[in-house]
Amino acid sequence: QCVLSGSWQSDDSCQMTVSVLGKDGSFSGSYLPASAASNLKILSSPLEGSQQDAGLAPQPIFSFVVHWWLQGTAQTTVFLGQCYVGTNGEETLHALWMMREAADSPDEDWKTTR
Repeated sequence: QCVLSGSWQSDDSCQMTVSVLGKDGSFSGSYLPASAASNLKILSSPLEGSQQDAGLAPQPIFSFVVHWWLQGTAQTTVFLGQCYVGTNGEETLHALWMMREAADSPDEDWKTTR
C-alpha cells in the first residue's frame, strides 16, 4: 500500500518531505529542487496536496501545489501523479508538473507556463 508521508528524492535529486496524511487524504510538507544547491535564491518551499484513500486505491493518485519561495519572482507548480508499489514492495512516485510564473501584463502571458 502506498503512503506518501515521509521523505522522497527524485531521480534528479529534488527533495520532498510530506507530513502525515489527514483522514481526508490531505497533506502538507516542503519541496526543495535539486538546483537549490547551486542557487542561493531558492529556498525550501511549502507544499499542500491530497491523495486518494489508499484503502480504496492501493496505488493512489495524488496532487500537490508548491508555492516557491524565490527572491524577486512569483512561481507556482502543480504536480499530478500516482504512487506505485513494485513487486519488491518499494514505493515510487510518477508525476507530471506544470509551472506558472507571474506575468507583468496579458501580452506576456504566453511565456509564463512551462
